[in-house]
Amino acid sequence: MLKTELHRLSLATASALAITFCIVLMLLWGRTNLLPHPYTYHEIEARNGVKVHALAVKPEHIELRAADKPLSEYHLYGINGGFFYEESVLNIAVNDDIPVKGTAGEFGSGWFNTKYDRGTLVWDETASRFSIQVVSTVEEIEVMDRSHYFAQGGVSMNLQNDDLWSAAIEREHLPNPDEQRLRSGLVYDDSGKLWLIVTPTRCTAAEFRDAVQSTIAPGSEKEGIFLDGDGSSQLNAAEIMLPGDSRDLKQIIVIK
Repeated sequence: MLKTELHRLSLATASALAITFCIVLMLLWGRTNLLPHPYTYHEIEARNGVKVHALAVKPEHIELRAADKPLSEYHLYGINGGFFYEESVLNIAVNDDIPVKGTAGEFGSGWFNTKYDRGTLVWDETASRFSIQVVSTVEEIEVMDRSHYFAQGGVSMNLQNDDLWSAAIEREHLPNPDEQRLRSGLVYDDSGKLWLIVTPTRCTAAEFRDAVQSTIAPGSEKEGIFLDGDGSSQLNAAEIMLPGDSRDLKQIIVIK
């Protein structure tokens, strides 16, 4: 009788483990296959020791959205967006002249780069062209068709001009540029790809920019912006999740 009970217990335990294993496999398969996956994932350690994680994607697969929780709690791929304070989005974040939160012209909606003219990455779909435009409000953005573009504000990286970039981040008020912080950014290259970039390595703005220069589309002309940093530097991909400090975000960049 004891041997029979032990045998039944062993079978039940084995069955439970097998079911658990199958569930884990299904979850992993679903995470990889059920979400849109139109990006390529890159993980590179730069020459200065900064580890870069990047998602390279065509701009037609990008959407800017409002958020109210950590990126890891969303069933999507993408990264954090621009700066925020409490519930207010402090950088431009618009799709087709529609801010991600609230209404056009409303403070905290994504209509303004609050307080300062700041580097704003613009995808002009009609012209099929990226640009960085230093502006304070959506009305100042230049595109061919205001119903076919997106614009994400941040702080200019000036990847094409090593002599101007440090003055630009001072003028555009990048927070804590000389401190060791997590960092994130958005870069486009001359092939038309957009790179969503996050590092889990604590580094200065200069170290992050140098890592971007050496790892993202090397040999290509490229330009970009710094996004929010420190614990807001968050990335979701099929390959990896970087949670930052799991703080609530107010704006995100989504791959659709």
